[in-house]
Amino acid sequence: MATATVLYDIPGPRAKVRNGIISVLFAAAVAAVLWWVLAELNTKGELAGEKWEPFTRGGVWTTYLLPALGQTLIAAALSLAIALPLGVLLALGRLSDHGWLARVCTVIVEFFRAIPVLLLMVFSKQLFVMLDVGSSDARGLMAVVTGLVLYNSSVLAEIVRSGILSLPRGQTEASLAIGLRKAQMLRMILLPQAFAAMLPAIVSQLVVIVKDTALGGQLTIAAPELLRSARTITGNFGNVVATYVVIAAIYIVINFALSQLASLAQRWSARRRGRPSARAAAAVAGGGGPVDTGAAEMATPGLDLAGADLPGGPQRPTAPPGG
Repeated sequence: MATATVLYDIPGPRAKVRNGIISVLFAAAVAAVLWWVLAELNTKGELAGEKWEPFTRGGVWTTYLLPALGQTLIAAALSLAIALPLGVLLALGRLSDHGWLARVCTVIVEFFRAIPVLLLMVFSKQLFVMLDVGSSDARGLMAVVTGLVLYNSSVLAEIVRSGILSLPRGQTEASLAIGLRKAQMLRMILLPQAFAAMLPAIVSQLVVIVKDTALGGQLTIAAPELLRSARTITGNFGNVVATYVVIAAIYIVINFALSQLASLAQRWSARRRGRPSARAAAAVAGGGGPVDTGAAEMATPGLDLAGADLPGGPQRPTAPPGG
């Protein structure tokens, strides 16, 4: 039986009827708007078969879409490969005990987070032109990657920092108590746990990176990415709606695949963290060989590795002294 919460009351019979009527009316309104849009597109000939026919031939894909898709994926992969380690370094810098380093990293993060990605790409393109860096064909891609790295490394730095700060303070205290230096504590204790917790946010940012590559198709940047290829296709075939529907479907497939991959990685990581290793379980069951401390305590709550009672754990009954 459902129970009411502080922010939500269980609807009664009349409220359920009212909510059902509102849902039906809203669905009818959406269907009417969709029908009107499709009717207008059909009137203008945008839904005619000849508008979609070019996408059934291989020439449009091999000449325009697939090369542009490859450039989009290359830009996204390079941006993430550079932005993620740079974001980790900026996050560690913000958490540094050295005040000057923490302040410098804070300024860098807040500065690039405040600037729109498109402006970073435009500035990068103009800088490469002024300094004559790279060829004219490669500068568009370089500008896209540079803008995405500068912005997303700052965002990822905040994600990493918040992930580390969200861990229980006991993790830090226990690491210091056993003599680990701060670098060792971050590398072996905090960062692995933080990355497992931050995986959904990191993948969400990767989806943002893939979509932001479309900004590189602007005339001032002229990167050969997926959305820019739409201009060439529509110029040749005059099928604006069909082209953008196909490109939108490609983006949806890519981002959906990334989300599913992240879900699989998160479940795999949770299973690895949630079960002891087979060797540790066998050692606990057999009473010999090297034993994993965490697995041993999971198998025998309240006992240490030698079988002694732990403080606060369940106490074993003791036999009464003999007469």
